[in-house]
Amino acid sequence: MYDFEMPLEPEQKFCQPIARQIWSTKYQYRSDPKNSDKTIEDTWNRVAHGLASYESSRDKVRVAEEFYHAMKDFKLLPAGRILAGCGTEYNVSLSNTFVMRTIPDSVPGIMDTIKDAALTMQMGGGIGFDFSTIRPSGTLVRGLNCPAAGPLAVMDICDVVCKMLVSGFGRGAMMATMRCDHPDIEAFITAKSDRQRMRNFNMSVMISDAFMVALSTDAHWDLIWDGKVVRRTRATDIWDRIMHQTHASAEPGVLFIDRINAQNPLNYAETICTTNSCAEQPLPPNGTCPLASINLARLIAFPFTADACFDLTELRRLVEVGVRLLDNALSVSKYALDAQREMAERQRRIGIGITGVADAIAMMGERYGSAAAVSLIESWMRKIQNAAYAASARLAKERGAFPDFDAERHMENLMIQSLDPDVRALIAAHGLRNGTLTTIAPAGTISLLAGNVSSGIEPIFSTSFRRKINHPDGTTSTEEVADYAAMIFSQTFGNETPHPAYFVTAPELAPQYHIRMQAAAQKWIDSGISKTINCKEDIAFETFKEIYLMAYETGCKGCTTYRPNVITGSILT
Repeated sequence: MYDFEMPLEPEQKFCQPIARQIWSTKYQYRSDPKNSDKTIEDTWNRVAHGLASYESSRDKVRVAEEFYHAMKDFKLLPAGRILAGCGTEYNVSLSNTFVMRTIPDSVPGIMDTIKDAALTMQMGGGIGFDFSTIRPSGTLVRGLNCPAAGPLAVMDICDVVCKMLVSGFGRGAMMATMRCDHPDIEAFITAKSDRQRMRNFNMSVMISDAFMVALSTDAHWDLIWDGKVVRRTRATDIWDRIMHQTHASAEPGVLFIDRINAQNPLNYAETICTTNSCAEQPLPPNGTCPLASINLARLIAFPFTADACFDLTELRRLVEVGVRLLDNALSVSKYALDAQREMAERQRRIGIGITGVADAIAMMGERYGSAAAVSLIESWMRKIQNAAYAASARLAKERGAFPDFDAERHMENLMIQSLDPDVRALIAAHGLRNGTLTTIAPAGTISLLAGNVSSGIEPIFSTSFRRKINHPDGTTSTEEVADYAAMIFSQTFGNETPHPAYFVTAPELAPQYHIRMQAAAQKWIDSGISKTINCKEDIAFETFKEIYLMAYETGCKGCTTYRPNVITGSILT
C-alpha cells in the first residue's frame, strides 16, 4: 500500500456512536478502493505515512510510527483537513486557516481577490478578509463620476460565492473584519440584522487601544478615509451599537487588534488586520497555518479520585511530535495560490492547541472557572508553550530556521522573553523553525471523534445532550451524545451515582468564569483563542456590556458571546 510499512495494532472501538459517525462521514477515505480506510487505525496510518513522506528515507518508518502512536488513543488530534486529506488523492489543503491578501480598492483588485478566495475555499480552507481597505459607500469614484458601493457590497459578492462552493469538507467559512474608524463601521456592525444577509460570514470589529481610551473618557471618535476625517461620532455610540447588535444576534465579535499585533512574535515583519474564520489564528495577508489539538482528557491518571494527576511527560512527548507533524504538513500540503505557499514557507506558522480542557479539569476534581481551574490551565499552557518552542528550536537545528526569522528582533518580543531560560537558550543557539506555534481552535468535530471530549477550551456543554446533524442532502437528524468525562464517571461509579458539583456545564456558568479561563490561557498562547462566552437569555444589558470590558482588561485578544434567543437559535439542545 505504501512505499514503507509499519505494524498496526488491533482495531480500537469507538466509545460512542457519534464518534464512529463523525469518522465515517468526515474522515474515512473511500475514493481509492485499494487504499481505503476500513478502520480508524487505517486513517491514522494513512495520515502518518502521508506526513512522514517529507522525511529522509532512513527516517520515514521511525517518524511515521511516532505520528501514528501520538494519534493513537485520540491523544493528538490533527485538524480535520489533515485527517481527511493527507495521504489521499484529493486536491485539498492541509491547512484549516487562511487570510486573503489585502483587498485593493479597485474593481479588478476586488474581483481577483474574490477569485482567489473561491479557489482557497474550494480546496477546503476557511478564510478571513479585512474590508477596511475598501472605500466607504458614497465616495466619488474618480474617472467614473459615480458613488462607490462600499465594502458591504463587496461582502455580499463574497457571501454568494461562498454559498456556491461546497468542497468535500462542506461549505466554506469566512471571517470579515473592519477597523473601528472606517466610515462604514456602523453599517458593518448591523449588516447581519437582515437574517438573510451574509450568512456565510463571521464578523468582528477591530478595536484599537485608542478607541478603548476614547470609550473610557466618552470622547469623540473620528471616522477616517484616506487620512481625512469623514465624520465624527462618539466612541460610546459605536460601542453601544456593537453591544446591542451582538446582544441580539451574537455578532459582531470584537478583536483587540493593537494587542494582537503587539504580542505577535512576527510583528517586526508584518501587520495583522484580520483572522481566520473562527478567530484563533490572526494572520497576515496570504497567511496560513495547519492545526492540531492535544486531548488533555486522555492525560489524566486516576480520574475523579484524590490521586488524580496529569501526565506531563506524555504532554511533552505529544507536543514534540505535534510540532514536527505540523511542520511536515506545511511542506506536503497543497495550496490554492502560490502566494499562500510562499508565505507558508517563509514563516512556517503552525498551531499546536488543546481540547478536552473542561473534561480534564473535572477529572482532576475541580470546577471550570474556579481559581484552581485557572491555575491548572495556565500551568498546562505554560508547559505546552515552552515545550513547543523547545521542539521548534531543535527542529531548526536539524532543518534550519524559518526564512523570515530575525533572531535579534524575535528575541525582543515579550512573549519570547517569558519562556523558560533553557528554552530561550535553545532559540538563541538554533533559531526557530516556526514563526508562531500555539493556538486554541474550536476543535468541535475532532472532539466528537475523540468520544465527545469537551471542545477546545470551552466548558462542558452538558453531561448529555442531543446534537443536530446537518446532512449534505439538506436533511437534519439528531444524535444522543454523552460528555466523555461524564461517561467515564458513570462507567467508574455506576449510572445511578450523581455527578459531583464540579461537573459544571456551560449554561450554569457566569460569564466571568469563561473570561478567567480565556485570559489565563492567552498568557501562554502566541496566536489566538477561539472561545464563545455563553450568556443566559435574560442577562441584563449592562451586565452583558461588562463582559467585553472585562475581556479587554484581563488581556484577552478578542471576545465573542452567545446568548440564546429566537434569532441565534441553537445547534445543541
